[in-house]
Amino acid sequence: MADQPTPEATTEKTPPGEAVSQKPSSGGVFSRRRLLGTAGATGLALGAAGGAAGYAAAPAADKAAPLTSLGADTVMFHGKHQPGITTALQARGHLVAFDLAAGAGRKEAAALLRRWSTTAQRLMAGEAAAQDDTDVARDAGPSSLTVTFGFGNSFFARTGLEKQRPVALDPLPDFSSDHLDKTRSNGDLWVQIGADDALVAFHALRTLQKDAGSAARVRWQMNGFNRSPGATAQPMTARNLMGQIDGTRNPKPSESDFDRRIFVPAAGEPAWMANGSYAVVRRIRMLLDDWEKLSVKAQEDVVGRRKSTGAPLTGGTETTAMNLDKTDADGNLVVPLNAHARITRPDQNGGAAMLRRPFSFHDGFDTDGVPDAGLLFVCWQADPLRGFVPVQRKLDRGDALSTFIRHEASGLFAVPGGAAEGEYVGQRLLEG
Repeated sequence: MADQPTPEATTEKTPPGEAVSQKPSSGGVFSRRRLLGTAGATGLALGAAGGAAGYAAAPAADKAAPLTSLGADTVMFHGKHQPGITTALQARGHLVAFDLAAGAGRKEAAALLRRWSTTAQRLMAGEAAAQDDTDVARDAGPSSLTVTFGFGNSFFARTGLEKQRPVALDPLPDFSSDHLDKTRSNGDLWVQIGADDALVAFHALRTLQKDAGSAARVRWQMNGFNRSPGATAQPMTARNLMGQIDGTRNPKPSESDFDRRIFVPAAGEPAWMANGSYAVVRRIRMLLDDWEKLSVKAQEDVVGRRKSTGAPLTGGTETTAMNLDKTDADGNLVVPLNAHARITRPDQNGGAAMLRRPFSFHDGFDTDGVPDAGLLFVCWQADPLRGFVPVQRKLDRGDALSTFIRHEASGLFAVPGGAAEGEYVGQRLLEG
């Protein structure tokens, strides 16, 4: 929950390799998935508050029009980087980790990544799965579907590739705020799925799980969500389940040092991680009952920003630089020393930066009626020892927000660069 803007708050175009098309192709990409109706004069309407008025009635089947809504948005599978890293926030997400089955090794892992890459490419293009498609997403377009693959620390011993395991993939240190469930942490393989339609996202999840076959089994799976595109009158930084604008200082692709901070350089080590990144995944439960007992003023002091606008307590707008030295009439710091936004600022952490791309979650209520809800925190960096770790260590030493959150699961995964045409993700590792 560091003080850094989610990608949806930026105005940058999607980087090369993750270009989004707003229009379907003239070919057969959507032959299996046509919207029953399209938004027109009486279709999807956005009012002053940005709310959806509803969809038009379905036209006759013989007059089905091509997709013209957000369902038509397509993210490219092949590219320099894998999709789902700098892609704008998606409305629905699934995070799932797999362990290789007993007896499965490098050969089986290579075959699995080949199958998964083929499936991801097809589904991201709006096509049906190659075999036994369930038809869950038949009527929808790609809906900005992305599928991202990564390798956990344990994967390398299971496949005899220990010499290729990156030093940056060493286990994360223990933190005092950890209450980790080991059964919902780590894993040999990690898959991140995102889409702007829940059925499209579930369809990808189910298809990839079936593709695993006897080679791997699900270790854990988590479901998340974000605000739907077009739900606000104008693009803005997302809010989390505490009601706070969350992510105001995310690094932006337009910044000169963005690639250096987020991606492993082309000449980096190991060679198979060129143009890849490291994902830290944390299931952070928010103690909402306790949080909601605080006054808005108290909540703002915990975070260091106005709840309504995201502006720093020292004044201005959301993007105004925070004046950490400003004091009030009594000589007290306007932004408390333990405010979350103060502690997480890159300039307060030796320049440590990470690209945050989270999902919110709500998994019902526990036996006491307390909501099991919070943030599926996902952050990307070229080196977690220079990104996530120093910031989390500092938060451990006195973040005011720590009283209201609990880290319940954790994972660290090496996410290789994107697959070139004719390649599958991880091929340079598994066949190098």
